[in-house]
This record gives sequence, structure tokens and C-alpha cells, in this order.
Amino acid sequence: MAWIYLVIAGVLEIGWAFSMKKSEGFTLITPTVITIVLMIASFALLSISMRTLPLGTAYTIWTGIGAVGAFVVGIAVLGEAANPMRLVAGGLIVSGIVMMKLSSAS
Repeated sequence: MAWIYLVIAGVLEIGWAFSMKKSEGFTLITPTVITIVLMIASFALLSISMRTLPLGTAYTIWTGIGAVGAFVVGIAVLGEAANPMRLVAGGLIVSGIVMMKLSSAS
């Protein structure tokens, strides 16, 4: 169950990163409120997953899901650059997430 909470927390991190971008520096109320709510939910689920998962594993996977997800959303939704070096960097993050999961005993 901890892994499910961790994945949901990572997906919520993608959501709050996107809504933070849309808040225009916290000057727009709706995206700002969405950012705060998603942050709290993401942190709460991360905390719950850390009850059984090792700190390094949980935090690395949480940030990795958020980083890769925000990267993909940036390209797909916001029209950010998808040059070869950025794609390789994203691939390295994904490989690190997979290696961290495979190395975890929980």
C-alpha cells in the first residue's frame, strides 16, 4: 500500500508544480489554492508511505516522479523544448527511479 501512496503523492507533485506555474508567482488565487491543496495532499501521502519505505527510496522516487512528470507536462502542455540532452536527462531520472525501486526491500 505504501507504494500506491507514494505514486499518488508523486502524481500530486506534478499537479502542484503545474498549478504553481499557472499561478504566475502566486498572483492568481485559483491556481494558488490548487497548488497549496495539492502540496499538502502530496506531502501527507509521502509521509504515510515513509512509515514503511526507507527515507532515501521514498524521497528519491517521489521527487523523481515529480521531476519527470513536470518535464513531460512542460513539453506536452506548455510547449517547452524537448531537445536531445533534456530527453537523455529525463531518461536518466527514470532509470534512477527504476533502480531505486528494484533496490528496495519493501
